[in-house]
Amino acid sequence: MKRIIAWLPDRVDGRLKVIAWIYLIGQIVLVGTGGLVRLTSSGLGCPTWPKCTADSLVNTPEMGIHGFIEFGNRVLSAGLGVVAIVAFIAILRLRTERSDLFWLTLLAGLMIPAQAVIGGLSVWSGLNPYVVGLHFVVSIVLVALCTAFVVRVYAVPGPRVRAVPGWFAGVAHLTSFFVALTIVFGILTTGSGPHAGDANAPRNGLNPEILEHVHAIPAYVTFALTLVLVVGSWRIRTTPVHRYALYLLAVEVMQIAVGLIQSNTGLPGILVGIHMMLAATLASVMTAVILSLKAPAPRDEVAAGSAAEAVAA
Repeated sequence: MKRIIAWLPDRVDGRLKVIAWIYLIGQIVLVGTGGLVRLTSSGLGCPTWPKCTADSLVNTPEMGIHGFIEFGNRVLSAGLGVVAIVAFIAILRLRTERSDLFWLTLLAGLMIPAQAVIGGLSVWSGLNPYVVGLHFVVSIVLVALCTAFVVRVYAVPGPRVRAVPGWFAGVAHLTSFFVALTIVFGILTTGSGPHAGDANAPRNGLNPEILEHVHAIPAYVTFALTLVLVVGSWRIRTTPVHRYALYLLAVEVMQIAVGLIQSNTGLPGILVGIHMMLAATLASVMTAVILSLKAPAPRDEVAAGSAAEAVAA
């Protein structure tokens, strides 16, 4: 125990940065493996939960490739649970001076078992598309939390102030709203399409052709707003925001291209899987853009604030 306590970081160092990146990359990969489960009709490869079968915790050879794929996704989810515990323990000695990192790891850590339970409910419900969609939403939220963890690990601690004009911050938050709207309509579109996760799984009953067009509307609005962010951040010369805005634009270009190709080629599974991982990446970069709107407060402002608090006390 003493060795573990001695190992815990007393400052943000390389170990925390590595943990943060593993956490984030693992969550995005989990979206990809979840897509693989769905796109290979392996959603009921393990027909029960939390066990894989009524008599076995793991998949058996008789279950074939579907059981292997579904159980592999569960193993990765459990591995991320271990990463969550490591991240939370690693930040314990910093919980006072870096409360932001403490709460991020705590919240993400609590959401991972919730995600597992929702995954179990999707199996018990025979892959109900709305439960499966909720499972994806939780995955996106976890990607956003882990992105915030990565960004804040590299950030200077202390008070932060807005580093961009008010109009720019407003456009950025509006863009994040349309990103969320795009992802939600994407979930509904997938829930109405052919990739149900199992041949006998129900669909949500909505018209997939209409939903494809509805899904495209917020996607194109997001693209237009992102162009405003790219040009605006270049004009106001705010380096972190401009860099993340360019990343956001690049992800959207790939997302739009893949979306157009898959809709015109009969929704091949490989492209749908790439589209899902790009959606997670889009949420990640959008989170980074929002967090970059603020910068550490100048030291003289912090000192003035501390003096004012002292006088008031």
